[in-house]
Amino acid sequence: MIDGIIFDKDGTLFDFRASWSGWARHLLRDLGRDEAHARAMGVAIGFDVESGTFASDSLVIAATVSDIAACLLPYLSGLTHANVMQEINVRAATAVMLPVVPLRPLLALLKMRGLRVGLATNDAKAPAAAHLAAHDITEFFDFVAGSDSGYGAKPGPGMCLAFAAKFGLDPARVVMVGDSLHDLEAGRAAGMRTVAVLTGIAGEAELAPYADVVLADIGSLPAWLDQVWVP
Repeated sequence: MIDGIIFDKDGTLFDFRASWSGWARHLLRDLGRDEAHARAMGVAIGFDVESGTFASDSLVIAATVSDIAACLLPYLSGLTHANVMQEINVRAATAVMLPVVPLRPLLALLKMRGLRVGLATNDAKAPAAAHLAAHDITEFFDFVAGSDSGYGAKPGPGMCLAFAAKFGLDPARVVMVGDSLHDLEAGRAAGMRTVAVLTGIAGEAELAPYADVVLADIGSLPAWLDQVWVP
């Protein structure tokens, strides 16, 4: 029996490249003195400002806002770590997220099964909540945690375990769904089943060893649940 599902956000609910490429380009160009400065900051975080593409090991994929801010800070004289974090969080809250599939019907279907639904993101909680609200899906989430919520960041299991504990769920009967190794490692560390999706940057070969199943996207979750569901 599966009692709960906890989702990653970026690359899982929302297409990573389509959602964050424009945001990253604008952030770096706005912070940079000129185009060369913006490109240098992009290299530091694994992003090509000109092409709008992320490197496979880009810091942005799974790091926390604090990590990204720390990486950019040496390029931004006169700003503190807190200043840079604020710049990132404010801009992230208004970033246009592109869902990988229609989210309301999918989440409604999961709730109809009686599942608890959570969100665990290495983004900060405020931007994450803004993204859910922008797509009118807040009501479907029983739990929302960011890297600043006090449970630690992925790949640590804190957010996953907090979700299970809040509702008295056995972690072995909870599924962690994500697009990165950080997501899957967090789920495994919490004793959960893990589902990988290919709507982020990582490929199947990288994710498969850490996942119970690899799906093209979260739209395939109901069919997979039908296979593992025990009434």
